[in-house]
Amino acid sequence: MQREWFGWSAAIAAAGMVAITVGQARAEEAKPDPSGKGVTQEELKYQAGGSPLAEVEMYQDINPKAPSMTKPEFEEGRQIYFERCAGCHGVLRKGATGKPLTPDITLQRGTDFLKVFINYGSPAGMPNWGTSGELNERQVDLMARYVQQTPPTPPEWGLKEMKASWKVIVPPAQRPTRKMNSYNIENIFSTTLRDSGEVALIDGDTKKIINIVKTGYAVHISRLSGSGRYLFVIGRDAKVNMIDLWMEKPDNVAEIRAGLEARSVDTSKYKGFIDKYAIAGTYWPPQYVIMRGDTLEPLKIMATRGMTVGDQEYHPEPRVASIVASHFKPEFVVNVKETGKILMVNYQDIENLHVTEIGAAKFLHDGGWDASKRYFLVAANQSNKVAVVDAKVGKLAGLVDVDRIPHPGRGANFVHPKLGPVWATGHLGSDKIVLIGTDPKKHPQQAWKVVQTLTGQGGGNLFIKTHPKSSNLWVDTPLNPDPKISQSVAVYDVRNLDKGPVVLPIGEWADLGEGAKRVVQPEYNKAGDEVWFAVWSAKNQASAIVVVDDRTRQLKAVIKDARLITPTGHFNVYNTQHDVY
Repeated sequence: MQREWFGWSAAIAAAGMVAITVGQARAEEAKPDPSGKGVTQEELKYQAGGSPLAEVEMYQDINPKAPSMTKPEFEEGRQIYFERCAGCHGVLRKGATGKPLTPDITLQRGTDFLKVFINYGSPAGMPNWGTSGELNERQVDLMARYVQQTPPTPPEWGLKEMKASWKVIVPPAQRPTRKMNSYNIENIFSTTLRDSGEVALIDGDTKKIINIVKTGYAVHISRLSGSGRYLFVIGRDAKVNMIDLWMEKPDNVAEIRAGLEARSVDTSKYKGFIDKYAIAGTYWPPQYVIMRGDTLEPLKIMATRGMTVGDQEYHPEPRVASIVASHFKPEFVVNVKETGKILMVNYQDIENLHVTEIGAAKFLHDGGWDASKRYFLVAANQSNKVAVVDAKVGKLAGLVDVDRIPHPGRGANFVHPKLGPVWATGHLGSDKIVLIGTDPKKHPQQAWKVVQTLTGQGGGNLFIKTHPKSSNLWVDTPLNPDPKISQSVAVYDVRNLDKGPVVLPIGEWADLGEGAKRVVQPEYNKAGDEVWFAVWSAKNQASAIVVVDDRTRQLKAVIKDARLITPTGHFNVYNTQHDVY
């Protein structure tokens, strides 16, 4: 506690000695921190995303030792906290990627101390919410008092609540027995329309919108059933939608709310279990649920609360970050963020569920399979590591040190001309792209090691992508503060990586006029000869999808439609179904 006190005191002293104008602070935010200790603007954009829990009613527990707050002030503080702070400090303020902010700590600091800390931030990673202009003087004072209150606890979400939210819109017996449309469904793209709570189903052949489907808020991912017939999406509000692609116009056939905040969904893909089960993992409550694959009926709920790897301390809210389905066993690979544990959940007998727990590293996030689909590589983002799990034997194969905050999406697999098969990840907190060797049989000296590091445009990368039929490696940077970087994409020739990248002005090609025009998530079509990019602007500004010819790297098409509101992620049906990346 004494060491932590000195850490806070040093941060406050440093903050108090510097008078920074709002304009100066904003200018500084756009620069990466050379010390490697502070928070960059790219990280701030990533961590401070709004939580759906901001809208959930919670109980105000009056703490007599805390400074007074009216109920309206408490509600405003709670909303600000869940919109800007919970991603780092946790729902219960017990600490996640940020430090704990529980009353036993904050009451000792006092309101004036905390106001300086919130206003100026700290070199250890706390953003300067006041001097940046994000919070005004009144709000800084409000938040200093709020974090001294007893943290409000969101309600739990169990079987009763799930079943109350569960709807079977079209029962299985009333669904088509064969495909009722003429679409090439393997080349459909599911595109997240973040701020409208929808996904756009786009025909990859004609580039026309097939349907706009109502979903939860800010769909995080789209996943396919093993058969490729059903599309599953999950919003940040934990609403899961099941879309039947065989319908004359593909649309929802079932939905459920698996919790109050979530990021992950997938389905059973092992032989004999195709389309039998679906699984969703939630941020709150910290748990996952196995559901029927044809109706989303909840069957088995499992909590993830428990001990962390390393220090083996109890954590009350370890969030389920990502889930993938194994190709080697009837298992789901469930990655638990705060505990740093990878759970191999065997769904062969869900009444007597067998779970293998693999310790990896804290803050597991997202990742993808190597080309053989035997090894799953997942970023432990705040630990600056990539964990490798052997899905065949159910053990940790490696733990690889990488650069600052790896963020691979699903990563990218290709054969290096000198080093053999590799898997690549970019980084949110640096401009580095690292290549990790993935062939322990023929290239054991390179296996589970960083074999080459490339330099990209800058930090703020979210997705990296290639295709077995392509020689291109595409890297986006949508969270970089420099518009020239966030509105463009870097592309490398994997046959000559030393040549460096070519930068393509995707945002300019979209020809949209005003707007942020952040270019996000390269995604191939089924044939592997086109790359699709979302050009993402604000809700009240025009956005688009830009299609590039993979061979020539020239503009091929721009998809514009007033219904394409804040497009972010987009997923090709075939590539998503078969884990092609």
